[in-house]
Amino acid sequence: MALLKGVGDFFALDIGTNAVRVVQLSGSNGNWSLQHYGYAPVDSKTTSSNSAEAQRRLGEIIMTAVGQSGIRTKDVVIGIPSQKTFTTVIDVPTMPENELKTTIKYQIDQYIPMSVDEAKVDWVLLGQSLHDLKQQEVLLASTANTYAEERLEFVEGLGLNVIAAEPDPIAMIRSLLPGGVQDARLIVDMGDQSTDIAITYGDAPRLVRTIPTGLQSLIKAAVQNLNVQDDQARQFILKFGLAPDRLEGQVFRALEGTLDNFTSELTKSIKFFQTRYPSISIGGILLSGFTSTVPKFGDYVSTKTGITTTVANPWQNVRVSQNDQQQLAPISAEFATVIGLAQRGGKS
Repeated sequence: MALLKGVGDFFALDIGTNAVRVVQLSGSNGNWSLQHYGYAPVDSKTTSSNSAEAQRRLGEIIMTAVGQSGIRTKDVVIGIPSQKTFTTVIDVPTMPENELKTTIKYQIDQYIPMSVDEAKVDWVLLGQSLHDLKQQEVLLASTANTYAEERLEFVEGLGLNVIAAEPDPIAMIRSLLPGGVQDARLIVDMGDQSTDIAITYGDAPRLVRTIPTGLQSLIKAAVQNLNVQDDQARQFILKFGLAPDRLEGQVFRALEGTLDNFTSELTKSIKFFQTRYPSISIGGILLSGFTSTVPKFGDYVSTKTGITTTVANPWQNVRVSQNDQQQLAPISAEFATVIGLAQRGGKS
């Protein structure tokens, strides 16, 4: 799925809230090799600001990451933050795809939360509905024209050529979902400010949403409840996590309220999916981002949801040299979106 389409040799760019990540792969169809990568930390105040100075600084950081990576191509696929996109799965009557194109074109306005004249919209046919054999399911994604145009202008103003743009959660599914999975899986990718979640069946998303809880939410709770500074709170969370026997369980107790709200949102998503698809159960939860690096996070989620959790590996289908593995080790869990973008293979 892409909101802009293109093919050819390219690299992927993920402008996150706390870091810029770039990746270029070679290969295709699950047989990839890492050619180049770059990582540059960035202040969240810079990425959240539209001021000319912040945009100039962000542009410098992006080009520093690209320059240090060794990437030479100017063609780039970019991610669109989940907060800036609307993604949903709709049912439509079964019909030939050429008729479907016309039907969706005239019905889009009833599915997206903005005027169709103000949105850039893309869709992909998932196939026969899983709960109504007379229907077929379509994955629909939209973003505001103003945001899409501003982001395109910004990136191309750096001398790059944007050939495709894709919602972050769609990209992360591509890198995190193991091949050959036939049942439903809940994918949870926690970033600095929020968490992208997706429930898939087969290899296709059936539910995509964002939870406004990220690592910073946990840090804020720890600061308030432990009376420590931000840096120390972050260190406690990433070192001791949710282990009840570390620091006498103080870190876990400090985070418990925030964690309960977080897992209740996961449970809501699971219930929504199982209401829509009552004959399909979720076979496991895949953890990525900070949910995969905070100790005992998986155990907590599993206890709250009753579903087994495993740590997802965005690099599972990418050959990486031993030297690069060592360099990437501290940050490898943060690459789900950018690897997924790079694995598009130039195909929509």
